[in-house]
Amino acid sequence: MTTLNTLPDLRRARRLVIKVGSALLVHQGKPRIEWLASLAAEIADLRKASEVIVVSSGAIALGAAKLGLAKGGRGSLADAQAAASVGQVELARLWSDALGHHGITAAQMLVTIGDLEERRRYLNASATLTRLLEAGAVPVVNENDSVATEEIRFGDNDRLAARVAQASGAEAVLLLSDVDGLYDRDPREAGAVLIERVEGVTPEVMAMANGASSSGLGSGGMLAKLQAARIAERAGIALAIVNGTHQSPISRALDGPIGTLFVPQGDASARKAWLGGRLAPAGVLTVDAGCVIALEKGASLLAAGIVEIEGEFARGDLVAIHGPKGERLGQGLVEYTSAECRSIRGLKQDLQADRLGYAPRAAVVHRDHMVRT
Repeated sequence: MTTLNTLPDLRRARRLVIKVGSALLVHQGKPRIEWLASLAAEIADLRKASEVIVVSSGAIALGAAKLGLAKGGRGSLADAQAAASVGQVELARLWSDALGHHGITAAQMLVTIGDLEERRRYLNASATLTRLLEAGAVPVVNENDSVATEEIRFGDNDRLAARVAQASGAEAVLLLSDVDGLYDRDPREAGAVLIERVEGVTPEVMAMANGASSSGLGSGGMLAKLQAARIAERAGIALAIVNGTHQSPISRALDGPIGTLFVPQGDASARKAWLGGRLAPAGVLTVDAGCVIALEKGASLLAAGIVEIEGEFARGDLVAIHGPKGERLGQGLVEYTSAECRSIRGLKQDLQADRLGYAPRAAVVHRDHMVRT
């Protein structure tokens, strides 16, 4: 594993994921051909030492322009799905042409949130990415917005990029943005300071985020980028936010260096990394203060500490774990259905058998199937 402690170190990553946003790739409905050509040249240069995966937005913006849809194709879910269906063809052609100029084969890979949330499908996606890289191709990944719904989707390609990095075993993620990186406040405010290095995405760091996307084209903002950084850092993956609006944006950022680097905070097992990156829990278990202390010490979640259950879920589903003030503590795979959890909520283990009709399991969420947030 390469040590990636500074922005220039990203050039030495064995495997790198580069995320490209809609506003960088498309301007007023037209692709930025010259800019894309400069980026493709940089990707070709990076591939001398690294394997590269691209996560590219732009399908909805391109399709909306071709179909003449208002609001960039985001006026309704139906418009977004139709625009994505048309635009994905154009997006694939753009990447194929740009990379092909350097003798590189581009491979299109469309995913939904379920492909990376459900364990077996996640492993299938991982195998596909690995094989494409072994064959010398550059996978170009995008969310399949033609079938995704508002309720079941990543919602932005920043978090998708972090999840793709997990699935592919990448060492680093490079998010090309429309700002130089994370600032301590809105960068439009006087005195805003660029933060060059972040050692852990804490609540204080999250508070610096501005959730809006300045371009109006994409669905992400700084909040989504920090969420992506949190997914990456838990999995032992470095993530950088740099300004992609310039020609040859990677060289500008890494040679500067200009940007924000989020340093990996752990070297999670593959399963724990997958759990920590999942985005769609089926329910919420709220626990008492005593349980919070036990969880902080590495204990499993027991029924005795649960005070409230939200949602309907089956055994093996992902659930979020919240503290008494609503603070998110972690998430994990639950050992009981929601109905069973409600029946044994607050009960010590020796009282659970009478309610369940069978001997209780060791925990509601075992520590081996839980990650802290």
